[in-house]
Amino acid sequence: MTKFGIGQAVPRTEDARLLTGRGRYTDDISLPGQTYAYVLRSPQAHAEIVSIDLEEARNAPGVVAIYTVEDLEAAGIQNIPCNVPLVQKDGSPLVTPPRPALAKGRVRHVGDPVAFVVAETLDAARDASELIFVDYSQLPAITDTAGSLAANAPQVWEQAPGNLSFLWEKGDEAATEAGFAKAAKVVSIDLINNRVAPTPMEGRACLATIDDQDRYVLYVSSQGVHGMRTQLATQIFNEPEEKFHVLTTDVGGGFGMKIFMYPEYVLSVFAARKLNRPVKWTSDRSEAFLSDDHGRDNVSHADLALDADGKFLAMRVSTVANLGAYLSNFGPYIPTDAGTAMLAGVYTTPAIHILVKGVFTNTNPVDAYRGAGRPEAAYLLERLVDAAARELKMHPGELRRRNFIPPEAMPYSTSLGLVYDTGEFARNMDDALALSEWDGFEQRRKEARAKGKLRGIGMSTYIEACSGGGPEQATIQMDGAGKVTVLIGSQSNGQGHETAYTQIVSARLGVPIEDIEIVQGDSARISFGSGTGGSRSIPVGGAALSDTAERVIEKARAKAAEMLEAASVDIEFDDGTFTIAGTDRKVTIQDVAKANAPAGGGFAFDEERQWTPPASTFPNGCHICELEIDEDTGGIEFVRYTVVDDFGKVLNPMMLAGQVHGGVGQGIGQAIHEECVYDPDTGQLLTGSFMDYGLPRATDLPFVQFKLNEVPSTTNALGMKGAGEAGAIGAPPAVINAVVDALSVFGVRHVDMPATPEKIWRLINAERPAMAAE
Repeated sequence: MTKFGIGQAVPRTEDARLLTGRGRYTDDISLPGQTYAYVLRSPQAHAEIVSIDLEEARNAPGVVAIYTVEDLEAAGIQNIPCNVPLVQKDGSPLVTPPRPALAKGRVRHVGDPVAFVVAETLDAARDASELIFVDYSQLPAITDTAGSLAANAPQVWEQAPGNLSFLWEKGDEAATEAGFAKAAKVVSIDLINNRVAPTPMEGRACLATIDDQDRYVLYVSSQGVHGMRTQLATQIFNEPEEKFHVLTTDVGGGFGMKIFMYPEYVLSVFAARKLNRPVKWTSDRSEAFLSDDHGRDNVSHADLALDADGKFLAMRVSTVANLGAYLSNFGPYIPTDAGTAMLAGVYTTPAIHILVKGVFTNTNPVDAYRGAGRPEAAYLLERLVDAAARELKMHPGELRRRNFIPPEAMPYSTSLGLVYDTGEFARNMDDALALSEWDGFEQRRKEARAKGKLRGIGMSTYIEACSGGGPEQATIQMDGAGKVTVLIGSQSNGQGHETAYTQIVSARLGVPIEDIEIVQGDSARISFGSGTGGSRSIPVGGAALSDTAERVIEKARAKAAEMLEAASVDIEFDDGTFTIAGTDRKVTIQDVAKANAPAGGGFAFDEERQWTPPASTFPNGCHICELEIDEDTGGIEFVRYTVVDDFGKVLNPMMLAGQVHGGVGQGIGQAIHEECVYDPDTGQLLTGSFMDYGLPRATDLPFVQFKLNEVPSTTNALGMKGAGEAGAIGAPPAVINAVVDALSVFGVRHVDMPATPEKIWRLINAERPAMAAE
C-alpha cells in the first residue's frame, strides 16, 4: 500500500464525485413539505426600531409565518453567545452586549436581521418582506476602526462607553521599555490590516426540520457539527444535546467563516419547531456580504528597538481591533490570544509588549478568517522588520539572519510564552534566496526600468502556532467484507480530508483505498468532534486516526494468532498482512475481519481513540515576491513568487502544494485587491457585490516556485505540522514589501493594503513633483 500511503502524491479521491456534479451541498437537500425563509434586513447602519407593521405581509399569498424578536423571547430563545472569556488589562471581563437572532429595539449595522419570513416559495417570502413596514429613527453611525475611539464618535452600545469592549495586554511592559531605553535605533510603522469578506464558492445555507424522534434536525454548511449542536442545545434553546441532530454534507469553502453560529440557523430551527415543517434558508451573494462575518480590520502602531549591530532588543505594538456591531462566537479571541503570541516571529527579540483595544462599530461582526490572527501578526512584524532594514540600509535577509532563532536553540521559549519545538529558519530563507535568484535582482530591475516598469522584490518569514487545542476523536470500523469505515469529527471544506484520512488508514492497515469510506458531518453517528479550524484536521485528527488504527491492529493480531495457531508475540504485521515470524504462514487483516465478523452482521473490529495534542505545531517558512509596476497605471504584474515551507512530515505533497497555492492566492487578494469599504456618513457597505469587491482572478496570480524542508514536529506521532493557513500568512507582507521596494525610487516607505492601481498611481504622482523640484 506504499503507493497510496503517507508521503505519496495521491490524487484526491473525492474529486471525481465533486467535478462531475455529484457533490451534495446543503442547498441540494430538500425535504417533503419544506418551506422557504427570507430575512428582512436593516437598510440602516444605526437606528431605533420605532415600530414594525406585519399585517399586510402576513396576509400576502404563500406566507406561512413571520417572526420578530418578540416571538423568540416568548419562546425562551437565548442570545447568540460569545464564547471568549477574555480578561482585560485591569482584570475585569470584556464588555459583551446581547446578540439576539433578530434585532431588539435597535439595529446596529446594515444587514442586521429584523424579521424572518417563512413562505411556501422563496419568491413569496421575498415579496412579503417588501410589505413589512419598519419605522426607523435613524441614529449616527461609526464605521471607522480607529475613529470609533474618538471622544465625539457615535456610541454603538450604551454599556460600552467609548465603543470599547476591552483593553488587553500581553508581554512584559517593564522589560520592553528597558530595551527601548538602551536602543541605538528605533524604527516605527503605522499600518492597517484591511477588512476582508471570506467569499467562499458556496455561500451559507441551512435546512431545519423535526424528525420522527421529535429531534431538531439541522443541515448546515459548517466547519464542524458538534460545536453547532452544543451551542444550539445548551446555550440557545436550553434543551439536551441529544434533542439536536446536526448534519453537514459537502462544503464549498469555509476559511473560518463557517465555524460560527449565525442568526439564520437559530431562526430556521425555531421556525421548524413552531410550524412542524422543514424550513430552508439559503444566502445569495449580496446577502452574504451583509451577513457573513468579516475578517481582519486592525489599525496598528509598532516600534522596534535595535542595538548598533542590528540585533532586536524590544518591540511594542498597539492595535485597535474592529469587532463589528456584535461579538461573534470567537471575535475577541482573534486579535488577542489567537495571534499576538506570533508577534515574536522567528526572532530572538527578548522583550515584547502588546496592547489591544477591541472596539464596536456599526459594521458586520468580525471573527476568524484563514489564519485567525496569525496573518495579522506576521504582516505587522514583517513590515516592521523590512522597514528597519531599509532605514539601516541593510539587506533584508541579513537583518533577519542576525536575529533568527538558531536551530540549536530548540526547543526555544519566546518572550511571549510559546515554546517552539523545531525550526530551521535560516535554511528556509537561504533556500528561498537561491530559488528566487535574489542575487541577480538588481540586473533584472535595470532591465525592467529600461522598459518603463518599476520592479520590486520583497521577502517575509513566518511562523505560526496551529494544530493545538482540544482533542479529536476517530473511529475505525471493519466489517465482515473487510471494508473499513472511518468516523471522524473534523469537517472537510474542500481541503481533501477524504483523501488524507484514506491515506493514513491505508498506510497503517494496508487496506486498499477503494475499501475505505470516510464519514464526517453527522452529530448522531459521530459521538465527538472538534471540527475544522487552525490547520488541525490532519495533525490532530490524523494522529487520532493513526492511534485508532494501531488499536485495530492489536485486536486483529490476537485473532490472527488464533487463525495461524501461534502466539501473539510471534505475529508480525506489515502492509496489511500478519505473518508468523520466520515463516511464510500469513493472513491479511481483511481476511481476519472476514473470519471474525459476527454471524448476524456487524463489525469485526470497532475501535475508537481520542487524541489531545500536548502542544501546538509550528509550521514556518519564507516567501519571496518579485513584481513589476506599470508607472503610468499603477498596475501590478507578478513575475516571480517563491515559497519555502517547513510543514514537518508531509502526508500528500500534491494536496499540500494546492493548499499553499490557494493560501498565496488569498494573501495576494488581500494585499492588492480585497477590501470591505463602508460609507463613513451613512454606514452603507459600498463593496456589496463582486462588481465592487475585488477578488483575484487566475491572470492575477503568479506561478509559485515551491520547496519543502521537512523538519518533523515533535508534538505528534506523525511528525506533521499544520499547513492550511500558511500561504495566507506569508503572502501579504512579502507582496507589500515588494511593492514598497518598487516604489522606493519615489521615496515611498509604506503602502497600506490593498495596494490597488489607483493607490499606487496616486503615490507615484504625489512624489513626482517633489522629485522634479529637487
